[in-house]
Amino acid sequence: MGPTMSASSTRPAPAPTAPGRTGPAADPHGAAGPGARPKAYPKPHPSTFSTAGRAPAPAGPAGAAGVTGPAGPASYRRLGEVLPALQVRCAPPRSGRGWLAGADLVTRPAALRELIGYDARQGLARYGRPLRPDVAAGIGLHRFVWPVSLLFTLPWFLERRVPLLGPGDISVRRRTGELTVRPGAFVHLPDDPAAMAPPAAAAAPGTPSYGARTVPDEAALAAELRAALADFLTPVLAAFRPEARRGPRTLWAMATDAVVEGLWYVGGLLGEEERARTELAALFAPGASGSSGTPDPRAARPAPECAPFTPGAGFTDPASDVSERSDRCRASCCLVYTARAEAMCAGCPRVMRG
Repeated sequence: MGPTMSASSTRPAPAPTAPGRTGPAADPHGAAGPGARPKAYPKPHPSTFSTAGRAPAPAGPAGAAGVTGPAGPASYRRLGEVLPALQVRCAPPRSGRGWLAGADLVTRPAALRELIGYDARQGLARYGRPLRPDVAAGIGLHRFVWPVSLLFTLPWFLERRVPLLGPGDISVRRRTGELTVRPGAFVHLPDDPAAMAPPAAAAAPGTPSYGARTVPDEAALAAELRAALADFLTPVLAAFRPEARRGPRTLWAMATDAVVEGLWYVGGLLGEEERARTELAALFAPGASGSSGTPDPRAARPAPECAPFTPGAGFTDPASDVSERSDRCRASCCLVYTARAEAMCAGCPRVMRG
């Protein structure tokens, strides 16, 4: 059954049981019926699982699976607590019975069209008219990147670990809001318990080994997060490009929007919206470099800024009331107004920039 969400975003629409800005609806992966869309992107709100005021924690206290455990499982469990409609399971990729493997999405056009077809059907049900094929593809891209990017950003936010994942490590099941991820190598800070872990060869027999690499500081860890996201998204955007009919710059702007909006929203559910805003603004700040004064050892990535992502997280001064004004100006337009003129998002650059 389709869940409630706003326009092109998987950011859930406000629940209809209370006035003003409310918490998330049941499921961020489906579409609302005609007329159910809010007039503006809803602002994230803390839930009863609040951790407001908590400083960034190292991996161990955040619940990582011991010194040799991978990045992510503790964060994914927390995500399921505050957003039950999005469930992440640590398991090998799946296919069939509604599951689409990430590797298939970037190598098999038929699998990608299956994913886009889901959003095309949701759009027809919602707006009463077919979406343009390129619009359906753009919405499908956003709804794919929004939850999948949390596999990277949430462990960074909660554990200060960055998973190193490829499309072949994940699978999605859109109709149920499920993801699988196969944890593997990750990057961490010097004070992470993994920095003291014995080499893989010294691990106890039968104990899973996860490659862990230490970086010197927070700036370097943020650079690793951008690099990990870019490495994952590059083949994804290349696969979507013929269907979305948009160039690389626009596709990366769309990806930036999805990454920012996903962690911003979940940060709000965790009671840490302000920290999420601050850290996302720093992550995508113009001029963000590879590390704090240390050259990126991967010389093939020479960009001095946050390229290929769009610089700037787009946050504006928070609205003081429940007006239609958004607290963020998106870097891209989803073109949903081509299906219904009044459906234009409040955070759309066409609105925010006049």
